[in-house]
Amino acid sequence: MSRYLTTYLIFDGDAREAMEFYRSVLGGHLDVMTYGDMGETGPVPPPEGVMHALLVAEDGFRIMASDGPPGEEVRRGNDFAVALSGEADDEAVLRGWWDQISARGTVDVPLEKQMWGAWFGQVTDAWGVAWMFNIESGEEPHAS
Repeated sequence: MSRYLTTYLIFDGDAREAMEFYRSVLGGHLDVMTYGDMGETGPVPPPEGVMHALLVAEDGFRIMASDGPPGEEVRRGNDFAVALSGEADDEAVLRGWWDQISARGTVDVPLEKQMWGAWFGQVTDAWGVAWMFNIESGEEPHAS
């Protein structure tokens, strides 16, 4: 069982700089995937823009980040999210959490298979907090 609750920060074009700074402070390993890595040629989003970054600090702390969605202003209130991630063995638990949070919230991105191979979805809860779900799985999550 490998479930993680992670802070997910949204930046206005400077996610790489911020994440490299956090790595210099916390140590650990930083992985950065750009929009260009996913085949985007720009200009929006720019190929060098950060689609997803993950810092796993030496003590196990995790911070995820990206540059804001193309065409959407990054402002206080939409500049962070809670990311819940897990392996295939955690699918039932994560799917149950998705069902409960989305029942009282607004689904921003349906929980669907993504180009990176996992199931991903985002829901904004009743209090305006964005929750991202990433489930490493080879099969479709069970319908509720």
